[in-house]
Amino acid sequence: MRAGVVVTAHPGVEDLAVRAEELGLHSFWLNDTPMVHGDPFVALSLCAKATRRIKLGIGVTSPALRSAPAAASGFASLNALAPGRIICGVGTGNTARRTLGMPPATAATLEKFTAALQDLCAGRPTGYREGDRVRDIRFLHTGAHVNTTDPIEFVVAALGPKAAAVAGRRGTGLISFGLLDPAAWHALHHARRQAAQGTSHDPGSRTDSYLVTALHILGEDEDPHGDAARDATGHLVLSLLAFAADTAADTPAFADQLGSEEREAVRRLLDRRGTTATAPDRHTKLYPGYLGRIAPRDRDLILPSLMDTLALVGTRDDLRTRITALEQAGIDELLIQPVTDPPAEMTRLAELLA
Repeated sequence: MRAGVVVTAHPGVEDLAVRAEELGLHSFWLNDTPMVHGDPFVALSLCAKATRRIKLGIGVTSPALRSAPAAASGFASLNALAPGRIICGVGTGNTARRTLGMPPATAATLEKFTAALQDLCAGRPTGYREGDRVRDIRFLHTGAHVNTTDPIEFVVAALGPKAAAVAGRRGTGLISFGLLDPAAWHALHHARRQAAQGTSHDPGSRTDSYLVTALHILGEDEDPHGDAARDATGHLVLSLLAFAADTAADTPAFADQLGSEEREAVRRLLDRRGTTATAPDRHTKLYPGYLGRIAPRDRDLILPSLMDTLALVGTRDDLRTRITALEQAGIDELLIQPVTDPPAEMTRLAELLA
């Protein structure tokens, strides 16, 4: 299985991209969460100039964040800096929109956005709508301005069949966050293949699947749920708890799926952040520091059950067994989101999958 890394956009991130390339990692991704992190297009342009081989991805942007012309311009501009090395990840903006206190885009909107990006980034015209007005648009300047010749890889973020079906109809790959159940991946791939039937995209054509998670390799006799493991995986667990807390009142189906211990952790998180599940400004209290290193005082919220569900924690042999099962389920690349010591965590990933 290939290896890659996902980090947040910040000054100096290009140094991490260089280190990832030196380690032989396949790809380097930046989140697109405007009100929490830096701008990924700005940061990835620095990475493009500092590297030569590694693939560079945005994971992921959304039609609820950027218009198709603006997003296409960003990707095609990156493609001019790093020809053929750009990956465009698209999704409904589930978290990025919620950090604004807004709902994510629909699957239908995501599909139209993806189609428009694919057209524009390949130099083709596409229909662009604002209200009742629809116009055909295309890049009016190419060459040194943007690169529409070298291909851009597209992947759709999916946790369930609706988004996987978008990937099938648009002929893209998949990316998913914290989805470590091989059976769930089999279901996503099945939904993607089914949706590709009857389209111009071959259901059996080669597209890649990416899994985003966290990794912690246990030392001898180390507690798998000790402080070091919680620090390495806590950002994923808190992201799930924050989502459950944010949506508990409006769309309670997700929180209802949690066990009693997890629901209690959601309650404690809301209390600790000084907000409620119905407060209109709760997004301003729940998402600061999103996907960043957790505070020691929050370690008690990092439940072992959620660590085991969302992250890879274990001995080298244990992890290789789990990774093999994921590879057999169709995962092509394991992407880790390191927070405690990114260079060291990237090195451990490269060694584990060597």
